[in-house]
Amino acid sequence: MKRLCYVVFLALLPMGCKDTVLPKPKALLSLEYPTATYQYFDPEKCPFAFQRNVSTAVTVSGCNLQIAYALQKATLFTTYKNVDQNLNELLRDAQNLTQKHVVKAESISEQPYINPEKNVYGMLYQVTGEAASQTQFYLTDSLHHFFTGSVYFRAKPNYDSILPASDYLRKDVIKLMESFEWKD
Repeated sequence: MKRLCYVVFLALLPMGCKDTVLPKPKALLSLEYPTATYQYFDPEKCPFAFQRNVSTAVTVSGCNLQIAYALQKATLFTTYKNVDQNLNELLRDAQNLTQKHVVKAESISEQPYINPEKNVYGMLYQVTGEAASQTQFYLTDSLHHFFTGSVYFRAKPNYDSILPASDYLRKDVIKLMESFEWKD
């Protein structure tokens, strides 16, 4: 009997020497990105120009652009179209693209953009929730030009995880909109 107690004691001894398990404190993901610096971007043969973040890589296809953000694993896809008495249709398409995210979005806020000196008018959409695109926009001169863009991440949409990157990109989109000009 004494021997059995000794064997049980030796078997239980390693389990008793472990550190006490304590719950880990809650923490937030801390992603820090470099301060954005901008340079003038004037794509050849396109009727527009704007300032873009120098840390991005731009792919040009006609006047459609893909502005890639390597650190954020995201791309800003833009499309340019001529307005040919179809402004209402182009506006409806841009608004419908945003509304497709209603299923997953918690909310969609609209922020109008008006710059009469540069003849640039548009709308910035900020989508919160598990939507595929958190930031979308369009710009137009209401007569000849229509420019639209959407930010997409190369990851499954998880709003809490991509929020720091989404905020960084939203600031870049706002800078793009504020510096945007039509070349005539």
